[in-house]
Amino acid sequence: MADKENLENEIKENVETEKEEPKENKHKEMVPKQDYDELDDRYKRILAEFENFKKRSAKEREGLYNSILADVIEVILPVVDNLENAAKVETKDESYKQGVELVLKQFKDVLKSKGIEEIKAIGETFDPSMHEAVSSVQDDEKGEKEIVQEYRKGYKIGNRVIRHSMVVVAN
Repeated sequence: MADKENLENEIKENVETEKEEPKENKHKEMVPKQDYDELDDRYKRILAEFENFKKRSAKEREGLYNSILADVIEVILPVVDNLENAAKVETKDESYKQGVELVLKQFKDVLKSKGIEEIKAIGETFDPSMHEAVSSVQDDEKGEKEIVQEYRKGYKIGNRVIRHSMVVVAN
């Protein structure tokens, strides 16, 4: 029993002594300043590398997402083209035409919500990175390399072209 009391008293004394002595001093004495500076520098470099890695990874994920989305949308675009053509056709059944127009609008809304944009063509200057020229015409009223007709709409996501516009270019 006495041993137990002695042990408890000794533990209490050690705890009280540790409270009085600041712990920081013990650690500073153990690690020389030069080593501490090297470790601090190394820590900062690793932290900076990790932040760069996170940014790079996020950018790669976004690029991969856009690439996959573009591949899926490219397959759907002919359906949108056919719906646009169906909406242009004259018909006696107005409710049928309205149904086609509603489906077309829904498709276009989905494309827009995913960041897909139509490439502007008619009246714009021909840009080979956005447009594909299928023919040219001479027209003195139009400017040089001005697009006068569009055979097929082009689409892009961000700066990436999913499908080039098929156009007729003047002059």
